[in-house]
Order: sequence, then C-alpha cells, then structure tokens
Amino acid sequence: MIREICKDEAFLSQRAEPATVDDLSVAQDLLETLEAHREGCVGMAANMIGVNKRIIVFDNEGSYMAMFNPEIVKQSGPYEAEEGCLSLNGTRKTKRFRSVKVQYQNAKFQMRLKTFTGWTAEIIQHEIDHCEGILI
Repeated sequence: MIREICKDEAFLSQRAEPATVDDLSVAQDLLETLEAHREGCVGMAANMIGVNKRIIVFDNEGSYMAMFNPEIVKQSGPYEAEEGCLSLNGTRKTKRFRSVKVQYQNAKFQMRLKTFTGWTAEIIQHEIDHCEGILI
C-alpha cells in the first residue's frame, strides 16, 4: 500500500525500534511507496511512512532492496555531501563515507554483511540516520 509521507520532525527524531518478522508488511508498504516516489526519491526508512521500526528500502543499482535492523559496522572515505529528503524541505550538507559495511537482516531475517560504495552507500547512510532519529 502506498503510504503518506510523514513530515513530523518530532516523530522523525525518535530512534526506531527493532524490526521483527511481524513487520514484513511495513517493508512491502515502504517498497510500494518508494516506487510511487521514484522520480524524486532513491531510499526510504519506515519512519517516513509513520512506522517507528528499523527498516529501510533503497535503490541498489537499479533494483530495490530492503534491510531489516541495519547497522553500519565499518566506514571509510569521509566526504561532504548535500542531500534532500521527502520528509524535509530543501537540502542540507552532511558528512558521508564512500564505503560502508552494513550488517542487516534480509526478508527471511537471516543475518547478512555487505559492503556498499559510492551513491548506494550514501543512500544507505541517509536511511540509517533516519533509523537513529538523525535528520540531515
């Protein structure tokens, strides 16, 4: 189901709760909402649709990917980026890393570890910030 984009900064500033297998439908809603906004959006976190859970979805080099309970375990190559967000007006400068190693669970809640670089790494960092209640 395509959901409305949350713009409530007080809600968006809360740390997300861990996702469970009961939250699979939230990931599906996130994917459908991201697809509906594909013209101006490359990633979303669950709190952007009003659900305070650690779930992100993003464009992974042309196909959408969902992560449950993602955590960055290693990062390298800092740089300054300027990003926008569907939940916020305008763009803001922020520090990002060219490479991030992420530990997460897939849709079967199996633990995975994967390194992402470049644009995909930047998207993931932005969405994990949402899970931490960090607004750019």
